[in-house]
Amino acid sequence: VQLQASGGGLVQAGGSLRLSCTASGSIFEINTMGWYRQAPGKQRELVARITSRGSTNYADSVKVRFTISRDNARNTVHLQMNSLKAEDTAVYYCNADLVSLQTSSRSYWGQGTLVTVSS
Repeated sequence: VQLQASGGGLVQAGGSLRLSCTASGSIFEINTMGWYRQAPGKQRELVARITSRGSTNYADSVKVRFTISRDNARNTVHLQMNSLKAEDTAVYYCNADLVSLQTSSRSYWGQGTLVTVSS
């Protein structure tokens, strides 16, 4: 199983970016998908996550500005980030809790994509 993330980059404060992450491999079922981030010198933190039924939760710092969505048919999760701030600068990691054909439910991580917001 692999998670491939894309969409990071450099953007000015107030701008927008859209991150995408696709899970591939011997997947039987994907439960929760989400995005975490880690800024320099800080711990990794939850940004947003979404269940297979579409229930979402967000970090307080991104509520209203970020929107998470998923395409179950394509095993893909998106993160639309609007009104970006300098403090959103971090490496963003995709995460999925899934059942593969070889293992029971476990958590998988993507490789991380860098988001840099210039002020």
